[in-house]
Amino acid sequence: MTIWIREDDLADAAVQALLALHLAGMQAGSPAGHVFALDLSGLRAPGVTVWTAWRDGRVAGIAAMKRLGAGAAELKSMRTHPDALRRGVAAALLNHIIGVARSEGLTRLSLETGSGAAFEPALALYNSR
Repeated sequence: MTIWIREDDLADAAVQALLALHLAGMQAGSPAGHVFALDLSGLRAPGVTVWTAWRDGRVAGIAAMKRLGAGAAELKSMRTHPDALRRGVAAALLNHIIGVARSEGLTRLSLETGSGAAFEPALALYNSR
């Protein structure tokens, strides 16, 4: 199946539901006061671009890049829909964002993630790049 990636305005209800799932997961899996995931308004802020991945006409994943200035940006709000896990969605989104960062001349792309079993797939993906 082909994965389509597009810049997203976050207006689609299915995209908003995936973002809500992401935020709930971050709250549940992170210590209190240590959740820095962006909500809908944060993802719509200047300097933030959101992309969604689509398979078979359904949202399969979401990721964003927040520009920090001085040639740097941060990967934000990376989440694969539970029905699309282990199908290359996160890798496609990450590769797309890395490509955009390079095309913009950015020299540093960072991210913050958790630790523990729930974060092992994400850590493996990030470490592979």
